[in-house]
Order: sequence, then C-alpha cells, then structure tokens
Amino acid sequence: MSNHPIHTSAAPAALGPYSQAVITEGGATRMLFCSGQIGLDPATGQLREGFEAQVDQAFANMKAVIEAAGGSLASVVKLTLFLTDLAHFAVVNAKMEALFAKPYPARSTVEVSALPKGALFEVEAIVAL
Repeated sequence: MSNHPIHTSAAPAALGPYSQAVITEGGATRMLFCSGQIGLDPATGQLREGFEAQVDQAFANMKAVIEAAGGSLASVVKLTLFLTDLAHFAVVNAKMEALFAKPYPARSTVEVSALPKGALFEVEAIVAL
C-alpha cells in the first residue's frame, strides 16, 4: 500500500504537520482521506464572517481538495462535521442537501468546544476514487 499527499492552492494550506488529504492505494482500491477544512478563504487566509459563510467556505475548500485528487463530491462516502453549536444543525443539513445528491454520504456530526482559529464549523471527508 502506498500513500500520496494532495495539495492545492485552491484550499488553505495546512495549519500544522499534516496534508490537506492523502490518497492511499492498495490493489484496485483508492481512497482519499481529507483533513478537516474550516472556513478560511484561501486567497486571504482569513476566516469568513458568520456561521453560514464558514460552512460554505469549508465545503468549497473540501471540494477543491477532492477535485485536486481527481474526485468529486459525488464520490464522498463519509463526512464528519464539527460544530461549536449544534443549534446550527438545520443550517448544515440544508447546505448538505444543496451540495450532495441522494444517496447521501454517511455522516457523523459532533459538537465541540473549540476549533482552530476560532472557527465555528469544520468538515472532513473520506472519498472513494
């Protein structure tokens, strides 16, 4: 099995010692494991203002990483969502319905006390390539 890091300037650079995503290959199986994306604007490096704007930017960043690896949102099999306030759960559901077609990816949603840079939302993905 071999691992290949993915990097795109269309999403923010990693904030620490990790890759934006890693493709793992073993035989005919290719899986992409995307690191968490928050609502950082890749052009400015600044966190977008407001929950909805951060959700939109985080999903755009994740999409850019997935596309840099040769995938698409249609190939996402699992998402993990991190929210600092589960009161925004319905907002995230509406955003996901606009981005993903049925059958939707599997998903976990977790409320956390804090996220990097004071973000309100983070998303990570597992993608079948």
